[in-house]
Amino acid sequence: QVQLVESGGGLVPAGGSLRLSCAASGRITNLNDMGWYRQAPGKQREVVATITNAGTTNYSNSVKGRFTISRDNAKNAVYLQMNSLKPEDTALYYCKANIRWRDYWGQGTQVTVSS
Repeated sequence: QVQLVESGGGLVPAGGSLRLSCAASGRITNLNDMGWYRQAPGKQREVVATITNAGTTNYSNSVKGRFTISRDNAKNAVYLQMNSLKPEDTALYYCKANIRWRDYWGQGTQVTVSS
């Protein structure tokens, strides 16, 4: 049984920073791409950033230059450092991991940015 648990969300003023963490537990073999996604009320879930097991990263245009994704393969963890947060970054943030060529999702952590 694989589980992903996110943490680090909260309420911050515009311009502030947060660091999200996501740890995978259970039978973790062949941990491939990991990523962060978000879903705002009334909107579809969208990709924020992804990282391969070799460390190659990709970002959505809306967060490029402000967010940084990283991972620790020894801990089966992925992180998202979010700086210069804007009210439009408010959403439920989910991590996703591809393990043994199957996608697993966390339950999400809420990020709220006040103006």
